[in-house]
Amino acid sequence: MPSLATVFNALYSAGGPSDNGSFRLIEIIRDNRIIRRLDIYDFLLKGDQKDNIRLQDQDIIRIPTYKVRVEMIGEIKRPALYEVLPGESLKDVISFAGGFTDQAYPDLIKVTQISNNQKRLTDVTADDYKNYIPLRGDKYVVDRILNRYENRVLISGAVFRPGQYELSNGMTLSQLIKKAGGFKEDAFTGRGNIVRLKPDNTKEQLSFNWQDVSNNPSADIVLKREDSVIVASIFDLHSKYKITIKGEVRKPGEFMYADSMSVADLIIKAGGFTEGASPRRVEVSRRVFNSDPKTKDSQVAQVFSVNLDPDLKSNSANFVLRPFDNVSVYSLPGFEVQKTVKVEGEVIYPGYYTIKKKDEKISDLIARAGGLTAFADVEGGSLKRDNAAILGVDRTKADTNAINKERVEKLKRLQLSYSDTSKTTDTTVYRNNYVGIDLNKILKNPGKQEDLILENGDILRVPKQEQTVRVNGEVLYPSVVVYSNDKNFKDYVLNAGGYSPNALRSGAYVVYPNGTVIGTRKFLFFNNHPKVKPGSEIYVPKKPIRKGDSLQQVLAFTTGLVSLIVLFITVKKL
Repeated sequence: MPSLATVFNALYSAGGPSDNGSFRLIEIIRDNRIIRRLDIYDFLLKGDQKDNIRLQDQDIIRIPTYKVRVEMIGEIKRPALYEVLPGESLKDVISFAGGFTDQAYPDLIKVTQISNNQKRLTDVTADDYKNYIPLRGDKYVVDRILNRYENRVLISGAVFRPGQYELSNGMTLSQLIKKAGGFKEDAFTGRGNIVRLKPDNTKEQLSFNWQDVSNNPSADIVLKREDSVIVASIFDLHSKYKITIKGEVRKPGEFMYADSMSVADLIIKAGGFTEGASPRRVEVSRRVFNSDPKTKDSQVAQVFSVNLDPDLKSNSANFVLRPFDNVSVYSLPGFEVQKTVKVEGEVIYPGYYTIKKKDEKISDLIARAGGLTAFADVEGGSLKRDNAAILGVDRTKADTNAINKERVEKLKRLQLSYSDTSKTTDTTVYRNNYVGIDLNKILKNPGKQEDLILENGDILRVPKQEQTVRVNGEVLYPSVVVYSNDKNFKDYVLNAGGYSPNALRSGAYVVYPNGTVIGTRKFLFFNNHPKVKPGSEIYVPKKPIRKGDSLQQVLAFTTGLVSLIVLFITVKKL
């Protein structure tokens, strides 16, 4: 230690008293006699260092074990263990702990004492704090004050200053309302409520009429502790007044109702008319409250037709709305938004075209596109009409330009139709969004029934003459096979390695370039496969997983088979 070191310096270097060491009876021994006793509490509580003397060579600092230690917890400022010296009382311990907190209940402290072989509880009141002598192992608990009010009343609702107020002696309802700033303009004074606590803490409700209370002082109600006065607003007693506007406005929806609101005011709130709106025919529907339930043709709504100025000028029809009215704004009869179709593939001028008339057909579109090129496959022409091919997906997200992606999606659609749905959680439902058209027949006989009228978003695709056939599904080697007039359905399957063991041969089908799908027909025990054309796609599905047949099913199948054989033999003999 340096020559100017004090007792505190030595204690700090030694790590302070141990868990069993005393903080209050530290002895400084010099020349074999105690020259000073140090109480660390004097410094911690008062900042007093009178006994923190400077040390000399060969001084001894002795820290004895504590004699009495107590614990204080709860609503005090410094909960901790405290060492108590002879002559100190519970009042001193409270001082060590910094005193009570603001939420403390100071009139009583619960003491857990240690007797010879068990514990016991003692309640010490505030008058005995200075007389109670702490014992070893005492534990003091300071509780919180009760979460209740001895003189509180409450008021809520349509008053200017709702909240909690002091309950003075003899305070009445009218005095409380005056303290709360009086009623708001929307207060419903015809009936108010007072919720009161009964002696057993159950609740009862008292009602009052403010007109009776204000006109007759004897009808005023004397309030009690924890009374809660509730003043309703006229707006709380009915549904929120709203009006609805739909149709050709920029911001359709619900709006809050206001007195004397006209149709023109509502349309301005909704952002005004859209470009194709018809202001000369606006319809307002209104609720009916006196419909006759005994009459079949009783009126269920009132409907009014309103003629407005297109510019919504102030001299426009001033039809006044009522709560819950529904306003419908219709479009102009001749208003049409441009509709666009697309032509892809082997035409002279592929691209986007706007429909010029309502009955424009496929043949008209081909003519506008300059006709077909020399390499066009007329029989493979297809019409893609967006009918939400993938349910739940926005149709505008479909990539109509990626032909390869369309083929992949088409293959997924074909596979899904015969997949084992018991093992998958994918609930997406696929549809074929290709319309099977015969473009060759349409161009030879334009304007006939096969010549479909175009719709917005249609995609007409004329492919290049293809010379291959795709074979996919349950074949040993899915591949692309060169088309030949001499080959039939089975030949193409054999060129793909033949059927796999899990192939469902009777379920095989052909997807033609124009989107038409034709499946295999079955006659007795024979499969009649469809014809294959250039650019077609053969798909062989997988056998569905079937559960074992029951004995009844086996017997029924066997009986039917025997009957069929007998019938076949009988017909042959005839």
